[in-house]
Amino acid sequence: MPMASIPAEARERAQALRAQLARYGHAYYVLDDPLVPDAEYDRLFRELAALEAQWPALLTPDSPTQRVGGAPVPELAPVAHSVPMLSIRTETDDTAAGAVAFDARVRNALNLAADAPPLSYHAELKFDGLAVSLRYEHGQLVCAATRGDGQTGEDVTHNVRTIGQIPLRLHDENPPPLVEVRGEVYMRHDAFAALNERQARAGAKLFANPRNAAAGTLRQLDARIAAQRPLAFFAYGLGASDGFAVPDTQDALLAQFARWGFPVCSERTVAAGAQALAAFHEHVAAIRESLPFDIDGVVYKVNRLDVQARLGFVSREPRWAVAHKYPPQEALTEVLDIDVQVGRTGALTPVARLRPVAVGGVTITNATLHNQDEIDRKDIRVNDTVVVRRAGDVIPEVVRALPERRPAGAVKFDLLARYPVCPVCGSGVVRNADEAVARCSGGLFCAAQRKQAILHFAGRRAMDIEGLGEKLVEQLVDEDIVRSPADLYRLTLDELARCERMGERSAANLLAAIAASRTTTMARFLFALGIRNVGERTAKDLASHLQTVHALMNADVDALQRVPDVGPIVAQSIVDFFAEAHNRDVLAALLDAGIHWPAPPAPVAADAGADHPVRGQTFVLTGTLPTLSRDAARERIEAAGGKVSGSVSRKTRYVVAGEAAGSKLEKAQALGIEILDETALLALLAAGAESENHGSQGVAT
Repeated sequence: MPMASIPAEARERAQALRAQLARYGHAYYVLDDPLVPDAEYDRLFRELAALEAQWPALLTPDSPTQRVGGAPVPELAPVAHSVPMLSIRTETDDTAAGAVAFDARVRNALNLAADAPPLSYHAELKFDGLAVSLRYEHGQLVCAATRGDGQTGEDVTHNVRTIGQIPLRLHDENPPPLVEVRGEVYMRHDAFAALNERQARAGAKLFANPRNAAAGTLRQLDARIAAQRPLAFFAYGLGASDGFAVPDTQDALLAQFARWGFPVCSERTVAAGAQALAAFHEHVAAIRESLPFDIDGVVYKVNRLDVQARLGFVSREPRWAVAHKYPPQEALTEVLDIDVQVGRTGALTPVARLRPVAVGGVTITNATLHNQDEIDRKDIRVNDTVVVRRAGDVIPEVVRALPERRPAGAVKFDLLARYPVCPVCGSGVVRNADEAVARCSGGLFCAAQRKQAILHFAGRRAMDIEGLGEKLVEQLVDEDIVRSPADLYRLTLDELARCERMGERSAANLLAAIAASRTTTMARFLFALGIRNVGERTAKDLASHLQTVHALMNADVDALQRVPDVGPIVAQSIVDFFAEAHNRDVLAALLDAGIHWPAPPAPVAADAGADHPVRGQTFVLTGTLPTLSRDAARERIEAAGGKVSGSVSRKTRYVVAGEAAGSKLEKAQALGIEILDETALLALLAAGAESENHGSQGVAT
């Protein structure tokens, strides 16, 4: 249908929507400052898509709807670069020498005297991604190509259109007839982790690193796949141009790119002389691990573009730029052995003991192997040659093995066969079917888990020992004063007063809190024990159903599964916990220390309280109530026979909403669920109590 036959209001609305969505997209993707909620953007997007579907002639190449990807292309066509995309010289010296040498070469090429003023340079990051050239004609993106061999690249326009940070049309009322903006396509660390998580769930191959993921995505034939992978972009250079008043400096050029709507990295500076370049190199080295994306160095460029032109090229490399790289963060070494570390939660993490190797300026002797599944997936064996990567201030990891270098004596590793018991405390090691991690079952006794177990035991929702914080627990455990939660009830005033920042008054207050915790509930006590997979709700169900610790300790898997909401995994966790003599000993010591709770109430008739409006109903709490805490509201609802859930569903009977209630309230309103405020909740509970009182009187009569 010709454009002229489309109603004027449809043409004007489509144009307005394109402009509005482009502005919102730029704020979201480039400025990281969303102007509207996602739902509003989606609503406008759907409106534009509907208009384009009704009037296909309205569809333009720069429409935001074109970012979702179309039909696969048959192959990546070659694209000849009108201005070659050449590589730059690389310096690998990790000191200031690289900057000094570059400055000396430039000054010599310009015949500058020794006492001439320092040259102005532009220092940038060297991104670890894939270089691309974006060609805009009259402001509209018409072609995107990879670097290739520098002379000819591959046409990846279909995939680049899916990258939200790249403008489909320049933000310029009078754009130049031609301009090529060059930069780097990369993938952020968080996006890479999310992508590999999706790959793992789908049973697909994992990507080795963000650069490989970005490169593989950009070369996809199917743009719909690329649209599902979160690529990002930084602009940093200029290719061909026509009718463009090129700025005088590299710094001003990047500022122009930003005005056109491109993301430009903020970690850059104008530096006067070699020492300023070296200082930038040192600064970036210090922050490198905190950057949300990978870099492998910094780039120094002469800032004035006319001076760049005077310097020209040598051996197809520009004289006016150099890359100053950091030491490699991957290296080859040999696995000497594999053993385990026991973490604060009892997880046994396999660790490769490596032949020492320098990675990223640090000598590495150990690297995490995560879990048995990872070892099996990567097929890592003792005596293998492996690739080791250091990323961040954490223990390095083994990226992959090199089977082609595997010696005849390479040994497979089986964690459960080698460590049937915990190497720290001797308790059994178990691995549940629902997780990849193997764990020590000696939670209350194991020294590796001691601090975490005591902190959990004293927590507000467990035994609620106010004043027993992390720093104090560390002191008590490190000085061997407390070896298990039961030792808390044997602490003396003198022992506590000797701890750092613990005067007599603070010590006395803590002892009072410990004494007060002796009176609790069975549910809190069970939760405090830290049994794997037993949370607050399950602890309450266990206490209500079994009523005594003795019954719980001696229940088998079948008996436990008769408790509401206890399945085979939770039941097995409980059985494994009490199968350890250490845990039984600590539990007995706790009861001997005087921990107690009221006897369970006598059973009531099946019909008692049947008319209680709360009994059997599911509640969801959201927002802040005026006087009741979440815990207090939960306890009162559960005491009346109700159930509190964390999410709204069609099974929800009431949503109790306080101040700043969020999406749960919105969902409840959409489902037509009854909404209560605190006053209405208290009235409901009071009405139920009155009903039960009348019912009890009737039974007694």
